Formats: sequence, structure tokens, C-alpha cells
Amino acid sequence: MAVGLHAANLANGWLNLLRNVAFTAKTNVFVKLHTGDPGSAGTANASSVMSRPEVTFAAASGGSMASSNTPSWSNWAGVNGEVVSHISVWDSATTGNFLFSVALASSKTVNTGDTLNLTSLTVALTPIAA
Repeated sequence: MAVGLHAANLANGWLNLLRNVAFTAKTNVFVKLHTGDPGSAGTANASSVMSRPEVTFAAASGGSMASSNTPSWSNWAGVNGEVVSHISVWDSATTGNFLFSVALASSKTVNTGDTLNLTSLTVALTPIAA
């Protein structure tokens, strides 16, 4: 699977809004790190750091919205040379529903004692009619 939206947990709900079918908004969303494509369930290639910090977003404008905080991971212990290349987004800090995944703009190698910050995350629906 290539990265993208989870059909049942997110994409179909958004599309069904056009049919006047209610979609329950996500109260909070959380980010998980991966060492490769998270796959169709969002669970493949999980990083050794299992925490999922919350990501918040600014109001949508022009068909896109950007993160308004900086999720951070600093509990790298006994890890040397792990390469983080993808993230998955969930509606729970521990279990919950997989919403979508993306490849990072550039991979990051992490070692014991490092801190990894997700400095930006933009979600966009395109194309937008001008």
C-alpha cells in the first residue's frame, strides 16, 4: 500500500458528508513514527518509540490546514541508527482508529538521547477551484 487516507476510518466519512450522512469529528489526533510505509492498517514498520503525541491543527483555509503545534519524541533509549521515514495519524494516543499516513519529506536517523520534532504537517484537499 502506498501512504494515504484510510478508507473506512476517514475517507468514506468525509465523502458521505456530501450525502448528508453525519460524520463524527475527531476530538484529538495523534502521530506515530514508522521506519517504512505503515501499510493499510497503519501498524507496519513501527518505530521502536511507541508514544503518540497529539498534533493540533489551525483552521482550514483554501482547502488545506497546517499543524499548529510541534509533536516531539525524546524517549529514544538503546536506539542507534533507527531511520524514521513515515508517520501515521490516529484518533487515540494508544489504540483507536488509523486515519492516514504520509512519508516524511526527508528521513531522520535517530540515536539514544535524540529528540525528534515534527515541525510541520499539512493536510490538503486538491484540486481547489479558483
